[in-house]
Amino acid sequence: MSDSFDLLWLSASPSLQRFDQPLLKYLSGFVSIAQWEYQQTPDEASSIDQAVDLLSEFVEQSPQPLHLGGHGVSGAIALIFARRYPEKVRSLTLLAVATQPANIWHAHYYVQRQLFSISREQVLASNVRSLFGSQPPHTTKKLLAALDKDLEQSPSPHSLFKLAHLPKGGVSMPMMVCGSKTDPIVNSSTLQDWLNWFKPEDIIWECPKGYHFFHYFYPQQVGEQMLSFWQRQYTQLVIASTLSSNYIQSQI
Repeated sequence: MSDSFDLLWLSASPSLQRFDQPLLKYLSGFVSIAQWEYQQTPDEASSIDQAVDLLSEFVEQSPQPLHLGGHGVSGAIALIFARRYPEKVRSLTLLAVATQPANIWHAHYYVQRQLFSISREQVLASNVRSLFGSQPPHTTKKLLAALDKDLEQSPSPHSLFKLAHLPKGGVSMPMMVCGSKTDPIVNSSTLQDWLNWFKPEDIIWECPKGYHFFHYFYPQQVGEQMLSFWQRQYTQLVIASTLSSNYIQSQI
């Protein structure tokens, strides 16, 4: 099975990519994984489109369509790329991505900054609890610093002055959307909205716990679902190929 597909995992959040590692480590025991990284520099305009363009240059090196995946803003980049370059994507796996792909944790942070007269650090501390659950003080401090860096380094389209929106919709290739029942950013009702864009081969899966970074807390459970999704596609491809071959033989 490991020779049947190759996963390209997107990481556009340098300070948060550590939370992808348990899942990628689990998956690497079954599939070949390439990791694409993007870091927003201070002198660049924050642009998801620029990230998509750079990803396109990287994917040009691959002779075959790839299984593409990502979490949060990285998943939003994967979604937009899959729409623009469907011939390059074999399947799409999105973790904690809403049908409105701009609905990332940054948007919730800036809404809180606009609504409440509290400091940046206080809002970030509140987001730590929302994204990771209650943590010990020393862990909260580290997570707060990571979120602070992510606001500067990831290609978020949001700011204190404006909350952005991105096009909604599905994709042409098979898609899997994963979320968590305890995620306040992409909650269960938001996740179910994907059904309006689904094809018969698309699936939704919810982790019972884990908050926004559920794939960090439950890497094996998430990984098993992803492997099952890809295995189902592989099986369907084999069946379709066999039926086609049998049909051709019957016509000779």
